[in-house]
Amino acid sequence: MTPATAFAGRNVALFGLGGSGLATAHALAAGGAVVSAWDDAAAARTLAVAANLSLTDLASADWSQFAALILAPGVPLTHPKPHWTVERARQHGIEIIGDIELFCRERLRLAPEAPFIAITGTNGKSTTTTLIGHLLSGCGKDVALGGNLGTPILALAPPAENRYHVIECSSFQIDLAPSLNPTIGLMLNVTPDHLDRHGTIDAYAALKERVVSGADRALIGVDDAFGQAMGDRNGWCSYQRPDRRNLPVSVKRRLDFGIFVADRKILSADGAGGARQLADLGGTTTLRGLHNAQNAAFAAGAVDLLGIPPKLLQQLMENFPGLAHRLETVGRLQRVVFINDSKATNADAAEKALLSFDNIFWIAGGKAKAGGIEPLRPLFNRIAKAYVIGEAADDFARVLAESVPVARCGTLEVAVAQAGADARTSTAAEPVVLLSPACASYDQFPNFEVRGNRFRDLAQAFIARQSGEAP
Repeated sequence: MTPATAFAGRNVALFGLGGSGLATAHALAAGGAVVSAWDDAAAARTLAVAANLSLTDLASADWSQFAALILAPGVPLTHPKPHWTVERARQHGIEIIGDIELFCRERLRLAPEAPFIAITGTNGKSTTTTLIGHLLSGCGKDVALGGNLGTPILALAPPAENRYHVIECSSFQIDLAPSLNPTIGLMLNVTPDHLDRHGTIDAYAALKERVVSGADRALIGVDDAFGQAMGDRNGWCSYQRPDRRNLPVSVKRRLDFGIFVADRKILSADGAGGARQLADLGGTTTLRGLHNAQNAAFAAGAVDLLGIPPKLLQQLMENFPGLAHRLETVGRLQRVVFINDSKATNADAAEKALLSFDNIFWIAGGKAKAGGIEPLRPLFNRIAKAYVIGEAADDFARVLAESVPVARCGTLEVAVAQAGADARTSTAAEPVVLLSPACASYDQFPNFEVRGNRFRDLAQAFIARQSGEAP
């Protein structure tokens, strides 16, 4: 834990008692603050009491006693309208911040030079964050990994000069962190997301930009218009800058200066006609696809700035196990590969998977998102056969049937068995049984993790039966 001492001896209100909220409440108390914590949901309050946290109904509290409102990132700050606690805090003129801000203040107090890598972007944050942690840990560094990914930031060990905090930052967390100032800030990409919480994509992009504008060094993805504009504003394009503080990153074009990917090789161009290779992704199966090449380019660029030599970087990149439920290889039966991409809960995410393979035996469906799979039509030629499940099965089948053989399977159990059997008869060099649902899981599973775990179990059981290894 990182005790948060910024409000030692003072009263603070805290709203939102999910994982990060609970960790923040305990960190504030450990730092000497008097915490009045609350959540509108009875279930969250029950869990908080079980975690030895005392509660205060903030609706009837005297807000003049509070020095700040500590808001959980899932609670609306501005849109669709400010939460009632936000309005109450503004009425009393007290600041509204979150756990990332508390960490930044503690870092400033304890170890201002402690290495702090902050990662944001619409897509790829978790893979990039995990990959950077993997690379640094492999070099023997003391790594504290978390934030929006996994462990809440204040549940990690405190900042120290020899400890590397590698933190995924959501737009909600950034909005509550006015003094965010990482050693290295990474802004991967911007596509429309969370507009119900930020109002416009311009407001959303402006929040993402704060990760790089407040950083000592920055890596900025310039393959979309928002990232390109951020790069222009933050000075990377001036090759004559003596500090060259910020680097552009591209997987779509060669750069004269910055980090780019060509033929699956990650290169660093110096602005004077030279480029050195940081890593070769050619044999790295856990980083398939253009989107993962972008994630790897950012990770390589970041650890290069931290002084990790390319030879060691290459070895560690090849050993990266990947993330569960994100293009995760869960088994192989001779030529057939089984891929778990349960995290793909919409068409945009499933597109990344379909672009990564040919000869796909695609398992899709669940609780459909707006737009369904219509945007994926240009990729249907990569699909050998589709197996549809869940609530979306009939709608998906109607769309797919114009171009692709379709089996209405209903359940994941039936889909894995049929897809595995069909893939075995394929003459392709590497048939792929791919779970990339383009749907939420809530019709049949409590979350995408449970769905992905079930797919893994089913695939491995199928492989064992076909190999004669099943009991």
